[in-house]
Amino acid sequence: MRSAKISRQTAETEITVEVNLDGTGQYDNQTGVGFFDHMLDQLARHSLIDMTIRAKGDYHIDDHHTVEDTGIALGQALTQALGDKKGIRRYGECHLPMDDAQVRCALDLSGRPFLIWNVDLPTPKIGTFDTELVREFFQALATHGGITLHIDQLHGFNSHHIAEAAFKAVARALRDAVETDARKADAIPSTKGAL
Repeated sequence: MRSAKISRQTAETEITVEVNLDGTGQYDNQTGVGFFDHMLDQLARHSLIDMTIRAKGDYHIDDHHTVEDTGIALGQALTQALGDKKGIRRYGECHLPMDDAQVRCALDLSGRPFLIWNVDLPTPKIGTFDTELVREFFQALATHGGITLHIDQLHGFNSHHIAEAAFKAVARALRDAVETDARKADAIPSTKGAL
């Protein structure tokens, strides 16, 4: 099974992430940040990656460190679970509609981290959650997961819908990218012979 467990402890946060790439999308995510938990649940459910996350952070400051460090640990767990990436499809994409919002994601599990973020969340908060942290999470995930990650908002006016569409689009693209390519299950998907 392609699974991993990562623990990350700093002066600001304590994070544990467990993933199983060959799961069914089961999740148990508890970060202390309600909206973020909801987004992580969507990420697990729609990627079919089983995910258990526990996080404790310096909430008395804000949620920034908790969200960013969770992205770091999740990216590291994905990298570990993928191993040498033999047999994966490598690329994934999705156009995800959610009511007024539509978000497009294209990604490459290339080992070359890069984030393109063309998303405008029109309100500074969703409930008590700072909307700027959505980008911070995906930046950390891309950097520590070695993912070339493009996320583009095609339209939308409700911040909750836009953010959720982004998480779901990334999830569906990730699902495609980590799946085994039945035609090339014994090969690394690169002319270099390594990713």
